[in-house]
Amino acid sequence: MLTCLRHRGPDDWGTVQAGPSWLGHRRLSIVDVDGGHQPLSTADGTLHMVGNGEIYNHAEIRAGLAASCRSDSDNEVALHLVDERGPGALSTLRGMYAMAIAGEDGRFVAARDPVGIKPLYWARQDGAVRFASELGAFPVRWRPSVDVFPPGHYWTPHSGLVEFASLERVEPVPAVSGLPRVPPPSSPPALLAAVRQVIVTAVERRMMGDVPVGVFLSGGLDSSLVAAVAARHAAREGARVPTFAVGTAGSPDLAAARLVAEHLGTDHHERVFTADEAVAVLPEVIGAMESYEPSLVRSAVPNYLLAELASRHVKVVLTGEGADELFAGYEYLRAMTDAGDLHAELVRTVAGLHNLNLQRCDRVTMAHSLEARVPFLDLDVIALGLSLPAAWKLPASEPRRRMEKHVLREAFSDWLPAEIVWREKLQFGDGSGATVALGDRMSATVGEADLLGGQATLVPPPRTREELAYRRLFEARFEGVVADRVLGRFATA
Repeated sequence: MLTCLRHRGPDDWGTVQAGPSWLGHRRLSIVDVDGGHQPLSTADGTLHMVGNGEIYNHAEIRAGLAASCRSDSDNEVALHLVDERGPGALSTLRGMYAMAIAGEDGRFVAARDPVGIKPLYWARQDGAVRFASELGAFPVRWRPSVDVFPPGHYWTPHSGLVEFASLERVEPVPAVSGLPRVPPPSSPPALLAAVRQVIVTAVERRMMGDVPVGVFLSGGLDSSLVAAVAARHAAREGARVPTFAVGTAGSPDLAAARLVAEHLGTDHHERVFTADEAVAVLPEVIGAMESYEPSLVRSAVPNYLLAELASRHVKVVLTGEGADELFAGYEYLRAMTDAGDLHAELVRTVAGLHNLNLQRCDRVTMAHSLEARVPFLDLDVIALGLSLPAAWKLPASEPRRRMEKHVLREAFSDWLPAEIVWREKLQFGDGSGATVALGDRMSATVGEADLLGGQATLVPPPRTREELAYRRLFEARFEGVVADRVLGRFATA
């Protein structure tokens, strides 16, 4: 299983037998490069941990521990936190993580962050339980038993699954209390200041590490805002932040990204791909992403090529994932007129990110030993976004038109060129040119009779010929996996 996950951690590896449990880890060295070897252990060697991800408030947690940490690794604080206060204390962590903790006395805890930014799967057979970061790590005979480990939960053999954090129970943010039900033409300055501050803090938290950090820059609003904050942070340290853009020749994303990069003065890099290259890399992308959802595939192909480029320069990148779900950026949401319905849909989409957009984000970067961090999915940003009255996210009719993510655009209106701040939303697959490059070509490989046959026999039934084409590539790679147990699907293909 460790060999199958080498791409996730090519820098180091380690194992430990702890009572009836075995822990294994592949390391991508980012924080405490020299001293953060895993498995991590308590001083007496009786409790061990393997963890994937980053704990951004590790210094704060470390200061409140009774035990002295043996390394500067951010992950080690989780080991001592659980040892001293139990797994329920994981709710105090701020970050992205999946972890397993095992003791010589038989203790065992597995846990995953509240949003599910970092992947975790598990399978149970004949009284044994296995965990892994990817589907491909499980032997074929175990794959029919594999399930997604739910975000915001921990599991022990004695307690079973326990929820320790829920996105549906986010505490209201004072900065958005008392707002009028109908938004005024201009948002209150105090609200815009709060939006700016929470996003700036979230981005700066994710600049943490002992290695360079870059930004995936599509030229859309979300990634451009992240790049703007990161560029200012780097400038204070006398550095330029590296940015990376991808697209077909002449694609709108490449042009917009160049404009942003020039405005911010970043160290900019581009990957231009052709339709032939997009089709040729599809088997690798679907194998890495472990999904065949068409919208994900169309965005995963350019992301995969971009990650390949970025991995030559940095070990960590920031992305704009999550802003559309929190601030109602998707086109289909524009048809919603009821604020309550819109809020419920936004909560549903944020909770479903873990095996849709976040799965694509994690897999295509880690396939190239590159860690992706998602500032908009900081728990403080989520709390603010979901506390903002949903009516403020509904597009208003003329003459006072409000674009999607209007408050976000207002908050950073003087940080970026106006043509970027007020740029219309494009899906990444469309803006990069991947949708055109892939759609017709892959649909042509499947006949109408094949689609009808698949709809009659497959679970879940394929919705389009393009989807069936991707599914065939998936099934060739992941024999035994039960698709509807582990894969997310968008409402439409």
